[in-house]
Amino acid sequence: MSQHGDTAPAMTDNRSTEPRTRRELIAWRNAIFAVFFLSGFGLASWMARIPAIRDHTELTTQGVGFVILSGSIASIVGLVAAPWLLTRLGARVGMAGVMVIVSAGLVLVGLGGSATPSVLLVVAGLALFGFGNGAVDVMMNVEGAEAEREIGRTLMPLMHAFFSFGTVAGAGLAAAASALGIPLSWHLGGMALLIALASVVAVRFVPAQAVLPDGRGDAPRPSWRQRLRESLAVWADVRLLLIGVIMLGMAFAEGSANDWLALAVVDGHGYDATIGAAVFTVFTIAMTTARVLGGPVIDRFGRVPTLRVLAATGVAGLALFIFGTEPWMLIVGTVLWGIGASLGFPVGMSAAADVPERRLAAARVSAVAIIGYCAFLVGPPFLGFLGQQFGILNALLVILVLMVVAGLAAPAARERTGPHAVREA
Repeated sequence: MSQHGDTAPAMTDNRSTEPRTRRELIAWRNAIFAVFFLSGFGLASWMARIPAIRDHTELTTQGVGFVILSGSIASIVGLVAAPWLLTRLGARVGMAGVMVIVSAGLVLVGLGGSATPSVLLVVAGLALFGFGNGAVDVMMNVEGAEAEREIGRTLMPLMHAFFSFGTVAGAGLAAAASALGIPLSWHLGGMALLIALASVVAVRFVPAQAVLPDGRGDAPRPSWRQRLRESLAVWADVRLLLIGVIMLGMAFAEGSANDWLALAVVDGHGYDATIGAAVFTVFTIAMTTARVLGGPVIDRFGRVPTLRVLAATGVAGLALFIFGTEPWMLIVGTVLWGIGASLGFPVGMSAAADVPERRLAAARVSAVAIIGYCAFLVGPPFLGFLGQQFGILNALLVILVLMVVAGLAAPAARERTGPHAVREA
């Protein structure tokens, strides 16, 4: 594996047998950065317009929750379907195709949310959007793992930072569209067109398949039953499930902060809503910064030590936030919380894909992604229930415990290939 040279050795799976130039590797990396950015961009574009959708469709708060749930369920379906789509279509066609589905979903959400108000149309749009976004989540992480494997540097944290950059850009443009009075259908339609076109252009720089996607070259491709057995078999891999535990704890810490941190500042510590929003902004800045800088840290120290330190950092931050009585404690605790939760999800994706049998990478990434997304889906309502019964700050103790568990499970993410594999084995 080349660290600094102009070429890197070819993969032994579905890639060309010719070594790639540095220019080709950089173009490949940048293409995956773009897909991550566009995925976050699309998500924020519609989520920032939820109030407008609610007003036009006259939904109740509970109704909005059920509508969002339709997209979440579709996302799980997309996560499950992604390995099959990746095998059949390849990364280039697969990512472009599902991003076009994402764009079609945004168009329907825009139409149902304003032009011709219809809850059913919004639900149909979110079903398409959720399916496409769930599928591309697996595909871009698998392809990102392949790119960082050939390049020889840890890139997954930075790729996930680009997702965060996309959410910032999407939310900002949505706020501008709302302030300028641009109709929802025009806004989401324009964003959909931009996402579709940019995705098709970006994936042109993703290497095309040179042999069969199962990595067997000219050998007969296994039957669908065999491929199904292989996909299900990953769930019996204890190491993979422990990687899922890492992602569960870290994703729970991240997702819970998105939903409850600002409210915890207000209801738990007694500050006003402006301070709550400001503290949440601190969290997002800390997390994004840690993801931008995380790759070189992992390359220097390895996944396991990095995850252990981050888990300890997150636990310390949560303790400061929960039990702190001074404003500086909340700020410092929030920064440490954000740093601690920053790399668990991207490192878990890399670790899941880090297997010698490259054709199994998609199924493994799909499995841990499902575990991670369950934390995003189940975490907020679970903490809401606990917060109602015991107080929101006490409810956050669950996150602290899960961060401890994630730190204990860190050895499961140990490198199986690359510069740290021998040293940590």
